[in-house]
Formats: sequence, C-alpha cells, structure tokens
Amino acid sequence: MSVKLYNMLEVSFLRENKDQAIAGLLVKNHKTAAEDIEKVISLDDLRKTKQSAMDGCLAEAKKAAQNIGTLLKEGKSSEAESAKQHVSLLKEEEKVLKDALKDIEDQLLSLLYKLPNVPNSLVPEGKSDKDNVLRDENSFEVKLPIHAAPHWELIQKYNIIDFELGNKITGAGFPVYKGKGAKLQRALINFFLDEASKAGYEEVIPPLLVNEASGYGTGQLPDKDGQMYHMTVDNLYLIPTAEVPITNIYRDVILKEEELPIKNVGYTPCFRREAGSWGAHVRGLNRLHQFDKVEIVQITKPENSYQALEEMLNHVKGLLTKLNLPYRTLTLCGGDISFTSALTFDLEVYSAAQKQWLEVSSVSNFETYQANRLKLRMKGEKKNTLLHTLNGSALALPRILASILENNQTETGIKIPDVLVPYCGFDTID
Repeated sequence: MSVKLYNMLEVSFLRENKDQAIAGLLVKNHKTAAEDIEKVISLDDLRKTKQSAMDGCLAEAKKAAQNIGTLLKEGKSSEAESAKQHVSLLKEEEKVLKDALKDIEDQLLSLLYKLPNVPNSLVPEGKSDKDNVLRDENSFEVKLPIHAAPHWELIQKYNIIDFELGNKITGAGFPVYKGKGAKLQRALINFFLDEASKAGYEEVIPPLLVNEASGYGTGQLPDKDGQMYHMTVDNLYLIPTAEVPITNIYRDVILKEEELPIKNVGYTPCFRREAGSWGAHVRGLNRLHQFDKVEIVQITKPENSYQALEEMLNHVKGLLTKLNLPYRTLTLCGGDISFTSALTFDLEVYSAAQKQWLEVSSVSNFETYQANRLKLRMKGEKKNTLLHTLNGSALALPRILASILENNQTETGIKIPDVLVPYCGFDTID
C-alpha cells in the first residue's frame, strides 16, 4: 500500500506542507481550511515574537538584578536604587508579556484542536456515506424461512431482550438482555476477547469514565462534546468507546523501540447520546445509547502502521467469517471519515431480514494525530519521535447480535453459530 504520512496539529508541518494540508482538509469538507491554517501560522509568528520579547525582558532583568549588589558594594546607592526601579519595571513588563503570550497560546491551541486530521491520500472525495467506496465483499445468499422476521420481532417472540423494561429503568436506547439473550451477549464478548488474545493483544479492563484531558487526548473533545454523556459535578465523561481510556494509558509516555508494537484489547460498555439520529432505519438494536463492544488498539512506529491497519482489518474479517456472516468492506470518503482519522475502513454485515447492510466495525489509522495530542513518543538517539495510533471494533455487539438472530432464524428457532456454542452452552434459541 502506497501512502503519504502526515503529522497533524504540528505547526511545523502546517508551515512546511501548507498546500497539502489545505487540500487534505478540503477532502474532509473543512471549508475554512486555508483561512484556519493561515491564522495558525500568524498566531504562531505572534507567539514567537512575544516569547522572544519576554525572554529578552527576563535576561535584562536578571542582568540588572545581579548588578545591584555590585553597585551597593561600590557605594553607588543612588545608581543601585535606579537599577532596582528598572528591575521592577522590567518585571511588570514581563508579566504583561507573559499574560499576552498565554492568551496567544490558548488561541492557537483552541484553533489547532478544531482542525481535523489530514486524510490519507487513499481517502476518496465525497460528501456522505453514499460516496464511500466498496473495497471488497464476502457475501452469500442467506436462506430464510417464509415468514422471516426482523430482530426486534424475534427478541419479543423469544423473550431475550426487553426494550420496554430498559425504558422503564433508564430510557429509550438502554435495553435489558435476559436469559439466552444475556448468555449470547456474554458469549460474543468472551469469543471476541479470546480471538484477540490469540492474535497477540493484551487484555485490559479500563475505567468507564474519563477526564477532560483523556477526551482531548484522543480527539473526542472538543469535536464530540455534545455526543458524550458528561458528569458535570466531577467533570468526567462516560466513554463512547474503549479507544479513549485504552489509548490514554500511553498519554505523556515515551516508549522504547523494543516495546513496539503495543497491542491491547478491551471490552467495555459504550455510551453515546446519539442526539438527533433516530428514525425508522435505527429500530431495535440498530442504534443504542448503551452498547457493548470489544476494541483493539495498536501503537506502532510510523513506517509500520499501514501494515498494522491491514492486520487489524483482517482480524475483524476473520471474526465475521467464523460467525458465518456475509460482510463487505468500505473505504470511507472524506465526508464520512471521522474528525481524527487519517484512513478508515468500515465493515458491514448483511441483515437478510432487514434487507440492508449494517455497520459493525470501523478500523482506523490516526497516524500521529492522536499521538501529538497525547505526547506519545518513541525514544530516539537524538530526538524523540511521535508514534502512530490505530484502533478497531472487534466487534460492536448490537448489530452483530441483530444479524445473528435474523440470519440464523428457522421455522423452529434461532440456530447459534458453531463457534459460539461452547461459550453459550446451548445451540438454539427456541
């Protein structure tokens, strides 16, 4: 795979590759790319000017202060007093410059945080998910009974998930899994974790709440502020994905080359407000406020990250193959790729009863975008270098469960995929 690597949020990169950065951001439909980058460079110039002035002021004040003692020893009290007054004025000037510098740095950081990652050259142009490009497909005919039903009817028929009870306890989008539905959910989680462990991922159980620094570190903040559940009293956020706490394990960390690649997997519930995204096409398990997901994360050297991306993509495909679900892979276009991603592949499974493709996984390379926010680096002989971060859903459970229920329904019940039977303890839901 031939790729162009970018270092986003680094002002030096924006200076040296301004035209490339503007062109890339326009692919992501960031209309004010040229204006924003020019402002970044202008603010950085101003920052350097103020920093230089403050450094000069501090140096002059230090030199004048050192001279006061000499003047006093020489009996030059009036000159010493003048020097003290000069030092006092310099300190006042230094404070004004320091405040101005902080204001400029805050403006610069705020603007940089609002700039999305520059997409990789492989990202196709497009406005929405309708412009995503089919990469590959492993589809096959699923034979269903004459009176096949969508999963929201099947879960009522077999009494395995209760949406009304979840609505009573919490609200819409928080289902209660019961009986064989709960066991199948647990079976999927354990299967996905075991498969990731076999592939060399170390399992971690991270917190479900993260602080503001963690949200900024992986790019959920400020971009997804309104989509996250915010615990205002403690200023903590419920995680939208395990990517956030797992990747933040390495915030402000300098790794040694021999420690790479880092490969972690974690299961967590995920919480998303999904404001304004409801409709007939998201019935049942198709979209929830709380759902379970197994996430894989890698941290690699830049030159190895696209090989790692392919490896992660193939891992997810392997899971879908073992579950005997028809799937396809899409390359996300500029209008559909996330704020933080450089290149994303979505995997969708075909729901035979709904007669539609359902997204079940996104596998993404963020290149240095998150690492720069996180200050995640590799120790070098002369200088430390930013690393690349990647993650993927392996897998998100709701739509996988919906597809399993729909695609495996028979006249007498729902057949459990063979690989899950040892985890479930049963082979049929009836």
